[in-house]
Amino acid sequence: MKLLVTNDDGIDSIFFRELVVALRAVGHDLYVVAPAREQSWVGAGKTKARPVKCNAGDHGFGCPTWVIDGTPSDCVNIGLAHLVKARMDGVVSGINVGFNCSLGFILASGTVAGAWEGALHGLPALAVSQDISPAIYEHLKERGGEPDADLRTTLINSAAHAARLAGDLLPRTPARSFIVHNVNLPYPCHPDTAVRRTVPARYFVPGLFSPADADGTHRLIWAVGEDVSPKEPLTDIACLAAGFISHTVLDYTRLGHL
Repeated sequence: MKLLVTNDDGIDSIFFRELVVALRAVGHDLYVVAPAREQSWVGAGKTKARPVKCNAGDHGFGCPTWVIDGTPSDCVNIGLAHLVKARMDGVVSGINVGFNCSLGFILASGTVAGAWEGALHGLPALAVSQDISPAIYEHLKERGGEPDADLRTTLINSAAHAARLAGDLLPRTPARSFIVHNVNLPYPCHPDTAVRRTVPARYFVPGLFSPADADGTHRLIWAVGEDVSPKEPLTDIACLAAGFISHTVLDYTRLGHL
């Protein structure tokens, strides 16, 4: 397939690089259009207040690559309209650093939004995220984004699963269907880790900002939310906790369904 690939952690993310490597390894024809820097939690926002700059360049992906100083939605929109001349078969967004599970996080996710922008262009779309603990996340930041041996092993396995799921799910998704496949991978992830169909957990996430500093500013922090999901059906968060790969079909045509 011809795929446009983006993310929300920026062009230099090793998680993104492993996804591109895995997609190319199974023969997909890739076009990379990624943000210049991290754009986490920007949701489906597009840059309106300033011009958006785009640069083509060789970033070692082995495929046409552009870097845009905007959001994941900017990347996909500009990429499909102005950069990629071939007709795309789908959009893949990820691999995100951290999960994108539950009603509390899916709508805020830049990773899911990158895939959603593909769906808004009538293309089958896949969002992929890697669950990691807060401790692993902090360790990753301390190492400048370079994973340790255990995380790298999981990441390679996760990328292989993502490439396989892209080849399976995208061709079976009708064009112009407003569907995004949201895939979250557990830590650790093994070559034989099974996939389970899930629904978004019902998760409240209040208090994500710190109290005001002396200068009156608030800073985004991590806060433990409240999961009020029923026991059935299986949720994305419960699926990851059980060690399985979560696959949630986000069918946006069912919003407001009676």
